[in-house]
Amino acid sequence: MLRLIVPILLIATPALTAPQLTACTAPEHRQFDFWVGRWQVTHTGQNEVVAESLIERVYGGCGIRENWMPRSGKDGGSLNIYMPAEHAWRQTWIDSNGSRVDFSGAWNGRAMVLAGVWPDAAGRRRSVRMTYTVAPDGDVRQFGEASYDDGANWEPDFDFTYQRAP
Repeated sequence: MLRLIVPILLIATPALTAPQLTACTAPEHRQFDFWVGRWQVTHTGQNEVVAESLIERVYGGCGIRENWMPRSGKDGGSLNIYMPAEHAWRQTWIDSNGSRVDFSGAWNGRAMVLAGVWPDAAGRRRSVRMTYTVAPDGDVRQFGEASYDDGANWEPDFDFTYQRAP
């Protein structure tokens, strides 16, 4: 019986150790690369740094991970991936407050736009839309809007500028 098992293992083993092809090579997987880097974050139009953020390409270039480190308040982060079957980006945000929010969206030719449902502090249903744009100098603006009527009306919610850290 042992003589039968050893050849089967030898045949099966190469399949387990064969190098994997890189799955995330389409140009769409690079659409959010402008956000990759080490950043100092301010409220747009202000000089005071309110957070640092490390955005890095991970998992063979298939994901982008954000590490949000505010000077005060709760820290958190997101994991982002392009989903070819959906022609969409997905982002999952979690933070030290116990929040988890799923966003989805796409590159519109000028900006990355992601939207999801993120209840407010009172627990009310709130849609949040985030638009990430890159400036000519390489800064990235993350403009957030909120809607309490499922997207019929939007109001500004947050506005950050990411500047490359020295």
